[in-house]
Amino acid sequence: MSPLSSYKKAETSFVGKITKLLSALAMKISSVFDNMVETGKQRFTVMLIPHSEKKIFNFRISVFSLVVIVFLIGCMLASFVIFTTQFKGMDGLIRVHSEALEKREIDLEIIRDHIAELRRVSTVFEASLAQTLGANNRTSNAASRRGSDFIFPFAQNRSRGDVLLHELDDLKNLNLFLQDSVESLEEIRNLLAAYGDLLVDLPSIWPVNVRGRITNPFGPAIHPFTKQWYLHRGIDIAYRRGVPILVTANGKVIERGFEPAGFGNFIIVRHKYGFFTKYAHLDNVYVREGEIVRQGQTIGTMGNTGLSTAPHLHYEVRIGSQVVDPERFLNMRNRSGGRLSI
Repeated sequence: MSPLSSYKKAETSFVGKITKLLSALAMKISSVFDNMVETGKQRFTVMLIPHSEKKIFNFRISVFSLVVIVFLIGCMLASFVIFTTQFKGMDGLIRVHSEALEKREIDLEIIRDHIAELRRVSTVFEASLAQTLGANNRTSNAASRRGSDFIFPFAQNRSRGDVLLHELDDLKNLNLFLQDSVESLEEIRNLLAAYGDLLVDLPSIWPVNVRGRITNPFGPAIHPFTKQWYLHRGIDIAYRRGVPILVTANGKVIERGFEPAGFGNFIIVRHKYGFFTKYAHLDNVYVREGEIVRQGQTIGTMGNTGLSTAPHLHYEVRIGSQVVDPERFLNMRNRSGGRLSI
C-alpha cells in the first residue's frame, strides 16, 4: 500500500471518529434540552384555602413560570438591598456635608468678625495717617473716592441679602485703602529719610558714648579757678577718664591742638550749614587735621588735660562765629543708653 493511500485512509478514519463524537454530543445536548422542556412544561396546582373553607382558590403554574417568578422576586430583593445600601451611604454623605457646611458657616462668621475688626482698625489708621500728614489732599481725596461705603458698607449692603457680597465689598474697600496708604507711607518714608540725612549733618547726638552728667551748662557761670563770672560757651559732661568721645555730626577736622593753660587737648570740626563743634580736655586724640569724620565716630577719649578740675568733656557748638547752647541740638534726638542715637 502506497503512503498516499495510507494517509487518506487515516484521514477518513479520523474524520469519521470526529463526526461520530459530534453527533453523540449533539444528541446528548438535545436529550438534555428535551428533558428540560418536558420538566418545564410540568404544571403544579397551587391551592389557597381560607380559614372559612367556603371558597378554595387554586391555580396551575408551570415550572418555567415558577422559575421566572422566583427570578423576578430575587431581582427585586437584590434591587431593594442595593437601594437600601446606597440610601444609607447617601444619608451618611449628606450628614458629612451638613457638618462641613456648619463648620464653613462658623469659619465665615469668624472671618466676618476679623473683617469688621480690620475695618475698624483701618478707619483709625486712616484718621491717624491723615493727622500725621496734616490731612493732605491725597488722603482726603482717597477717602472720598472710596466713599462712605468704607466706614459703613455692611449697613448699606444688608438689603442685598447676599452675605458674601458685602464681605467682598469690605475687602475691596480695604484693598483700595491700603493702596492709597502706600503712597502716603512712601511720603513719610521719604520725609524721614530726608530728616535723617539732615540730622547726620547737624550736631544732634550725645558726644559721649555713656550717660555721663552735665556739670556745667551753657551760659553765665563762676570760673572754678578765678571765681569770676564769665560766659561758659559750651557744656561740661563729666565721667571717668578714657571714655570714648564721639563726633556729633559729619564733618572735617580743621584744628587739633593743645593748650596747657586752657582747653588741653582739643579738636575743632567743621560741619555743613556753618556749624562748628569743639571737644576739649581730651586724654587721647584719634584724628588728625584735614580728616573727614562721620557722625558717631570715636575721635578721642575723655581726659583731664589743660585747666581742668576733673575728667570731663568741654563741648561747644558754633554757627559761624556765634556760640549756641549745644543742648538745643542734643534734644533733637532721644537719649538712649547714655547717648543720643538715631
